[in-house]
Amino acid sequence: MISRQQLIDQIKQKRSFLCVGLDTDINKIPQFLLDYPDPVFEFNKRIIDATKDLCVAYKPNSAFYECMGVKGLQSLVATWEYLPKDILSIIDAKRGDIGNTSDKYAQAFLDEKSSGMSFDAITVTPYMGNDSITPYLKYDGKWIIILALTSSIGSKDFQYLETNEGLLYETVIKKANTWAGADRLMYVVGATKSTEFTAIRQYAPDNFLLVPGVGAQGGSLADVCKYGITKDCGLIVNASRSIIYASNGPDFAEAARAEALSIQQQMEAELEKAGIL
Repeated sequence: MISRQQLIDQIKQKRSFLCVGLDTDINKIPQFLLDYPDPVFEFNKRIIDATKDLCVAYKPNSAFYECMGVKGLQSLVATWEYLPKDILSIIDAKRGDIGNTSDKYAQAFLDEKSSGMSFDAITVTPYMGNDSITPYLKYDGKWIIILALTSSIGSKDFQYLETNEGLLYETVIKKANTWAGADRLMYVVGATKSTEFTAIRQYAPDNFLLVPGVGAQGGSLADVCKYGITKDCGLIVNASRSIIYASNGPDFAEAARAEALSIQQQMEAELEKAGIL
């Protein structure tokens, strides 16, 4: 369990607000790893060992594990068990369903006695409203990360629709803030939407924002910080492919570290510029 203050302390200690996305595709990992009993876990283990002093969070995407059935879930459990417990662990599951189903999804990812996993945080979709979110809030100390504004092209289909409370993504943030405080709720905001951070900070001034889209997706770290950083940083910026697939050879872990270090150094400069360090 990682509290808000622990997260802030990690950011200052590591001079970083990097999240490493473990979107591990068995078809993309170095071929020599296929000789190991669990190639996906072996890949993740080496990435974690190479980057754990440079990041404040890890984020496996559940789809990359669920698609492999039982073996994939075993890799996910092994990965969760291996993650350093002083680093925020996020399961990117994007679940969203009615109460009793959400309760089981929460149990699957947050209840170690039930599933063998107890991530610190989970991404959820808010479309079905309060009923779909409250089951996760029953788990004390766990973070709920609500999809607000995504980097995808399809974000324009719904997220920018006008409502009586503003654009739909703004309405989502305003409503969700009535369910819990900034010590339990984060929001997903894509890095390619950096200019919208100014509007988002009007409604979520203190919430941490999980920001995908920097790196392979082309988002600008400088712009994200310009519009979204707070006195406590308030940002967790995710990079997946640019780090974990920096090399496809035997040096993949070293290459991943080099890429993570480059991002961490950029983050350090932004933290200094903001007066946080």
